[in-house]
Amino acid sequence: MPAGLRVRKPFAGAFAALLLASAYLGLSTSKIPTYGQSDKGLHLVTFFLLTTKFYWILETTRRRAIHLTLLTVTAGLSIGSEVVQALLPNGREFDPFDILANVVGSTGALLLSSWYHKRMLERKRKNKTYDIVPGEEDVDVELGEGPGLGAQESGVTDAQANGGAVKSTDVTQELDNWDENEEDWEEEGAEAGNKAEDEPSKKRAD
Repeated sequence: MPAGLRVRKPFAGAFAALLLASAYLGLSTSKIPTYGQSDKGLHLVTFFLLTTKFYWILETTRRRAIHLTLLTVTAGLSIGSEVVQALLPNGREFDPFDILANVVGSTGALLLSSWYHKRMLERKRKNKTYDIVPGEEDVDVELGEGPGLGAQESGVTDAQANGGAVKSTDVTQELDNWDENEEDWEEEGAEAGNKAEDEPSKKRAD
């Protein structure tokens, strides 16, 4: 058995018990009273239960479980049991309709178990996924995002980034508008010159 492959003991025990009981009833010299074609229904139900128990014995992938069950029960036991029954001197005759009932019951159980297995796997996948809170789809705590935090991939906070942008914008505007302020600078320079000329004249008058 491959490492890590687990066996479900309850299913294994139930399959073994059911297999022994059906083998005793099918291969022994004693016959079960039948009414019409009731033995076909018994074959169908027996292999439905055998297939269901066998499918869930191993904890493995869905595809592998289908292949193992198909080869072991649906093909092997369904046909092999009737061949063995015909070869033994127990007074029983080979009946192809018994094989048909076995295959129908086993196939029905295999399809049902496979469908349920698929639903179970889908449910597990949904449980593993986490619901995202609306408005926080792009929040990444590792990147410093979240309440009170901004994106910090570059190592610069939003406040610093915004402040730097404002300062750079102010300097750029001043450089762009330096020629517009030239008249103001000339007026201020003229006023300063007039004040300087007035001060010596006041001192002479004193």
